Amino acid sequence: MSILRASMPIVILFATGCAQPAGRIIIDRIAPAVGPAFPPRLERIDYTSAADGFKDWALVLASPEPTWIVMIHGHGSTGDQLFTRPDVRDAWLPLFRAGHGILTLNLRGNAWMSPAAADDVHALLAEIRARYGQRRFVFASGSMGGTSNLIYAVLHPEDVAGVVALCPATDLTSYHAWTVQHRAVPIIDEIRRTIEADYAGTPDQQSDLYRRHSALLQNARLTMPVFVGHGSADSIIPVTQSRALAQAVGLRPNFRYAELEDGEHDAPHVQMKEALAWVQQRLGEHREPRGEELRTKN
Repeated sequence: MSILRASMPIVILFATGCAQPAGRIIIDRIAPAVGPAFPPRLERIDYTSAADGFKDWALVLASPEPTWIVMIHGHGSTGDQLFTRPDVRDAWLPLFRAGHGILTLNLRGNAWMSPAAADDVHALLAEIRARYGQRRFVFASGSMGGTSNLIYAVLHPEDVAGVVALCPATDLTSYHAWTVQHRAVPIIDEIRRTIEADYAGTPDQQSDLYRRHSALLQNARLTMPVFVGHGSADSIIPVTQSRALAQAVGLRPNFRYAELEDGEHDAPHVQMKEALAWVQQRLGEHREPRGEELRTKN
């Protein structure tokens, strides 16, 4: 893959509808990603949001295959989680590399798919299509990433071929209320404050915005294959979040929910193989990892 070092920045524009302004990003640099955990050919894209000047980055492992995996990290991590967190890397990376390109997003840190984050994703996917010839994206992530996958899928279903959402919050309004009740736990209170900052207020203050970003309330827009997994003993994002979505969706054939009895927050990580295989089957594709795809450099 060629390395871009353009003398002038590239501006990517997209229209989000007449009620909203056009979103855009400026590609600052594309170069090989440097790090001991990174596989060969991994590239880093540095870009700037032209809306607010926020500088961010993503990692790309390009492939000529038509389907790419998009992964969004969990709360407190960064866009290289797939390559640097050993349990995630060892369990997920071989699956993702089996006949797919990979795009991992830093996405403003802990953004919980805020409006600004969603705009950035939409513009970046347009850039990936134009630059790499990609045709469709499967979003596969857990925790905050799984939450973000579902939110983005209801905001921009035209961008999403399939979703794997493990241990997600499916409705930020009810999840925020739960975090208020459990704010004595430091990480939960941090999540509460982060969501309020990302959404410029509480659900009471920004009710319309939270409603638009609710996979539960907007579940009719989940027309693509969606696999949701959750542990019944999750103490960070309660299992009631996924159960509510499963109940709302009902027997829709493109939706599957799998619950792990007594599983804690990270327990659904083991579901990724099953989840991705199911989504691939619904999309009419299935491949086992080849030998070279199973071998990753540490």
